[in-house]
Amino acid sequence: MPDIRKNRAKQKLKNGETVIAVSCTDTDMVDLLGSSGAVDIIWIEMEHGEATWSQISDISRACDLWGMTSLVRVNNNDPWLVGRALDRGAQAVVVPHVNTKEEAKRLVQGGKYTPEGSRGMFTSRQGLGVTNYVSKANDEIMLLALIEDVVAVENLDEILTVDEVDCFMVVPGDLSQSMGPDYLGKPSHPDVEAVIESSMKKISAAGFATGSTAGDNNIERWVLAGGRMFLCSFQEYIESGLNNLKTKAKKLES
Repeated sequence: MPDIRKNRAKQKLKNGETVIAVSCTDTDMVDLLGSSGAVDIIWIEMEHGEATWSQISDISRACDLWGMTSLVRVNNNDPWLVGRALDRGAQAVVVPHVNTKEEAKRLVQGGKYTPEGSRGMFTSRQGLGVTNYVSKANDEIMLLALIEDVVAVENLDEILTVDEVDCFMVVPGDLSQSMGPDYLGKPSHPDVEAVIESSMKKISAAGFATGSTAGDNNIERWVLAGGRMFLCSFQEYIESGLNNLKTKAKKLES
């Protein structure tokens, strides 16, 4: 009988290594991204994106082929949503707007079996053929909480007492809005980035993995702040590469 599949991204974060996540729902593209060796996590977007429950099994199955971790962002911090995403075959779940210690505990409640949580008893696709899956699952499940509101930053000390959460990501979009109308639509404002940086340093100092959205413009700063988990857009690198290629060709036009 096969043993439970290892969650490589979770192990890399434990080791203090950099983890790159990209959002994708097309299984052929997941295969392509996996073959590159540059991607650790496929972020399956169910809050703002088009991913459906029926897609999770196929997307996570493609991730398994390449040793990537499948992660689902559910649209609400409800324990049954977290558990359902895991039941469908994902290895990790991220929830939005974790603003209190109690909300962090709700994530754990839905994502871990007893004694850490109370996830509903059902064998995930990850558990097929695995002996005693429920006694092993907690070790490989990865739970991530999004810190994306000023109130969460204010409550960070208490939130960071919930040890079962694997990573606290501090993300700029909603955080900028929560800082007031002057920051609406300005996720890269220096004040917003200062809050992200100080929060990441606090999370890292508390012994947790942390990270944010990242690109060439800010990843060095986030790494120096303790960040290791980064959600990146691969589309912008395709666009940039093609534009550079086109520019080179135009320079040679007669």
